[in-house]
Amino acid sequence: MNRSGRTAAAAVLTAAGILAGAWPAGGASAADGAPAARDRVLWGEVTIPPGRDGIVEAVGLTGPALGNGSTLTLTAPAGARVTGVPLDAPGYRGTVAADGRGAAYTAVSAELPWRAGTFPFVLAVPADAVPGTRLNGCVLRLADAAGALRATGGCLVTVGLDEPTLTRPESGVPLGARPAIAGTAHPGARITVSDKDGHEVCTDTAGSDGRWSCAPGPALPDGPNRLQATAALNGVSASSEQIQITVGAAAPAAAAAR
Repeated sequence: MNRSGRTAAAAVLTAAGILAGAWPAGGASAADGAPAARDRVLWGEVTIPPGRDGIVEAVGLTGPALGNGSTLTLTAPAGARVTGVPLDAPGYRGTVAADGRGAAYTAVSAELPWRAGTFPFVLAVPADAVPGTRLNGCVLRLADAAGALRATGGCLVTVGLDEPTLTRPESGVPLGARPAIAGTAHPGARITVSDKDGHEVCTDTAGSDGRWSCAPGPALPDGPNRLQATAALNGVSASSEQIQITVGAAAPAAAAAR
């Protein structure tokens, strides 16, 4: 296994983007080394919450065969770092730059380099990144053993949101028709709580401490139900796990919202 493979493989990867591969019909790069628009034959998208890791994979590269010594390189977008190259396959060597600004796979003994499997790069987004921000500057380059550029591309990295939490009501506790609902989310995120049918139950905005709370307007119907919170901010969103609840006329008054 290559460098950082064990750590990356064991880590919780929160998002994944796929970069489909093909070969350019003509020249391969712009004068400044960044791929020209017509040459972007590797491309993908990934959304990663602040302070978390995500994985981008290059897959299915087609075209004229490249031999051993050829390399696939990723340059991290501004504000992100490459933290791992967790490929678990023989024939390739993965390396990560000491400053995290880039990483590369080199074909060392692969029978048909780049034709089979996926080539993952783990990206880390800083904890203070603003949700909805697009991190520019992600560049992919595929070069032959002589260093000649054979294919180029990039990836769009968007800062996402952590999943909100539902801390109230408790699951499995009989509830009144208007229970207090509360949880945590990214500060400033708009929270919408929905029931099992997708109907809006209540809304709120997370405060500077990340806490939010609301109570149903219309009474919830008697019987079993589910609640789920969705947070939205700057064009990105994330949803909590659903919690099971039971609403009934016999539920204790203390469970109702005051």
